[in-house]
Amino acid sequence: MIVTIASGKGGTGKTTVTVNLAACAPGAGVQVFDCDVEEPNSHIFLKPENCSKEPISTMVPEVDMDKCTLCKACEKICQFSAITTIAKKVMTFPEMCHSCRGCEMVCPENAITASSRVLGDLIQGTNSAGIPLTWGELRVGEAMSPPLIEKVKARINPKAISFVDGPPGTSCPAVAALRHSDFALLVAEPTPFGLNDLALTVEALKKLDVPMAIVINRDDGKSRVIDDYAAREGIEILARLPFTREAAAVCSKGLLLVDEIPEMRLRFTELFSTLMEKADKGGERK
Repeated sequence: MIVTIASGKGGTGKTTVTVNLAACAPGAGVQVFDCDVEEPNSHIFLKPENCSKEPISTMVPEVDMDKCTLCKACEKICQFSAITTIAKKVMTFPEMCHSCRGCEMVCPENAITASSRVLGDLIQGTNSAGIPLTWGELRVGEAMSPPLIEKVKARINPKAISFVDGPPGTSCPAVAALRHSDFALLVAEPTPFGLNDLALTVEALKKLDVPMAIVINRDDGKSRVIDDYAAREGIEILARLPFTREAAAVCSKGLLLVDEIPEMRLRFTELFSTLMEKADKGGERK
């Protein structure tokens, strides 16, 4: 089962939910993948040891102008303007390339070959509780994060329970993390802003056809904006995490809530059990 923890904005508590869920069941074959490659932080809480680092590259075209006849076939097929003909020269823009190899395939003169550029690093380690963690770190200045996210997800063991800490928002990185998930756990704050971002993510998940449920974080016990929206949309609320100074202090120190606050261990254990029940049923589509 692949459970992706997502939200429409940053700072809602996706990583908090991810790492504490995993920490509740280290002996259940749980693995964690941090796909927020621009700002990964699951390792701060899980503290993996003996980490390995692997550079990840992606394909970009390289043009041999001695063979090129300036037919512009490569320019016509590229949907992202990553390759274009200017005067008597073919120019490439690696940062805009999506590595589809279309230009290479349509070139009648075989003037285009595959080169590469480094996207970032893929890092793996296991913590003292035996929880494997895999995450990506995007190279500073790199804008193309989905290829690195896909490389992180390629390490998922389909026979294990995988928790994916997704990037915020509903753009390409978030979709890359959510694609092929068995279930999405949406973390939301009970505020008007939290509701707006939650609704955007829900609409994206409907198009991806991924079953979903909600976790309300920083719940003050008063606001009903998320509850009312969930009732209208028919989305189940699986857990509520209280808004307390103690929880904020624990997280600020890079510690796990389930290790420091007994009540939180109970809440996350119940949430984990509920997710496993849904896995046995094959997920619930609303």
